Amino acid sequence: MSLSSRQASLQSSPQAAPPDPTSHALVPYGWDEGWAAEFAPHAERGLVPGRVVRVDRGQCDLVTAEGLVRADTAFVTPHDPLRVICTGDWAAVDAGGNPRYVREYLPRRTAFVRSTSSQRSEGQILAANVDHAIIAVSLAVELDLGRIERFLALAWESGAQPLVVLTKADLVPDPIGLSYLVQDVETAAPGVQVLAVSSNTGEGVEALAAIVGDGTSVLLGASGAGKSTLANALLGEDVMAVQATRDVDGKGRHTTTIRNLLLLPGGGVLIDTPGLRGVGLYDAGSGVEQVFSEIEELAEGCRFHDCAHESEPGCAVLAALADGTLPERRLDSYRKLLRENRRIVAKTDARLRTELLKDWKRKAAEGRRAAQVKGRDR
Repeated sequence: MSLSSRQASLQSSPQAAPPDPTSHALVPYGWDEGWAAEFAPHAERGLVPGRVVRVDRGQCDLVTAEGLVRADTAFVTPHDPLRVICTGDWAAVDAGGNPRYVREYLPRRTAFVRSTSSQRSEGQILAANVDHAIIAVSLAVELDLGRIERFLALAWESGAQPLVVLTKADLVPDPIGLSYLVQDVETAAPGVQVLAVSSNTGEGVEALAAIVGDGTSVLLGASGAGKSTLANALLGEDVMAVQATRDVDGKGRHTTTIRNLLLLPGGGVLIDTPGLRGVGLYDAGSGVEQVFSEIEELAEGCRFHDCAHESEPGCAVLAALADGTLPERRLDSYRKLLRENRRIVAKTDARLRTELLKDWKRKAAEGRRAAQVKGRDR
């Protein structure tokens, strides 16, 4: 057959239809048309897609169309800790071979990042491509609204939709008392749904399962918050190990020591994380604004656009504080998180460092002048 004949034959034969992303084996894990389009260039190189279910010492487990595989991450281990591969990432992995390697990962839609405890204030990514950020808070101990606000700031900043789950609701048998606790958290979490849940009695579990049944959810909270018990309730079986909390302070040991991605029976996937002792902000300015949206709205009515809400005339925030509309605790928490976030950002932003230094010097000078005036008045 001549070359022209072969070409004519190829043109007349039906072309193979591209694979349908909605029928892909990874759809239960969140695969969709958007991810398929992002992955197309990697497919042309003979790579296959997989979702990272856990990362451990330079290697990771990924779920692929052929099942669970183990791959080395040496090719995606940059110096920037925010660019290392993470649970929840969609990755391009070798089609075969031993060992297998992750060659690249797809751009993240969302990422939950906190500041580490190092002096360099590096960011640590906890989970990627998350739709719902579930903040588990135990009712076995006194509510720490400031800590909840801190978690919420990081959750909003990540791009995920936050959800506060008050666990161990069976420890508050009085329905009225429980409703007051829910209202307290709702005040600290504008625009966020708050659910009271008991893994022991099943209260609220069905409602939570309906929410997380669509998309990817990450489970966050301090040790002893009941995250592993809650994960088991959503999974319908005891997959995660559970340890008893201390009777003295309601705190628990780290039951979960590594981030795992788990397929939920009712749909959706869940990323369980270790208990977080420290929850440092990391460039979460917009997240803080979202958590304290009522203060941001009040600030629009201030006389000066750069009002610091401290002693300026015509400050709408201070006026709301004076008439009781704005609780003092909320304003104190807002100021604290803003200061912390500015310090974190300033460590990598020379211009902001200069501005902060000028601000600190100005306040110090004002303090000295006030002290001198006070001394003369005596």
